[in-house]
Amino acid sequence: MIRSSVRATVNAAAVLCLVTACSGCSYNRFTTEEEDIKGKWGEVQNQLQRRNDLIPNLVETVKGYAQHEQSILQEIADSRSKLLAAKTPAETIQAANQQSAALGRLLAVVENYPNLKANEQFNRLSDELAGTENRIAVARGRYNQAIQQYNTDRRKFPSNVTAKVFGFKEYPYFEAPPPAQAPPKVSFGK
Repeated sequence: MIRSSVRATVNAAAVLCLVTACSGCSYNRFTTEEEDIKGKWGEVQNQLQRRNDLIPNLVETVKGYAQHEQSILQEIADSRSKLLAAKTPAETIQAANQQSAALGRLLAVVENYPNLKANEQFNRLSDELAGTENRIAVARGRYNQAIQQYNTDRRKFPSNVTAKVFGFKEYPYFEAPPPAQAPPKVSFGK
């Protein structure tokens, strides 16, 4: 009886050592991948801040031409405030998507003002904003790649055991807002 309990204890200890050895490597990989995600998220936030810094100048330029488009300008201001107040990645993603949609509506309004499109300051700001949007797209892509690698590793065996034991949670992807998923409507009439 004593032998069987000793044998069971030794077997349990061997299994525990094996699981610990396998999970130790996963733990280090998860911490490295989390730091990569945080760094990539920092770049997304950096580019979103750059866009946020450009928006007041763009809005002021448009205001002079489009006084009656106040609702769009207010929506942009509101989305900018939400982005600055966001505390979590999920809140930031939602606010950034709202801001992208509002900026898209603003650029559609600009099409109705040929003098505004010819304004040198507006063109410069539009180019800056377009460059920033490209940087945001690249940063989002890199962030999502890091998320994909981390989430995939988190679900594989035996690293899924490590993830459960040490509480490594799944990270959300930065997804396009619903309006961006709809096909664009092209109209050559007014």
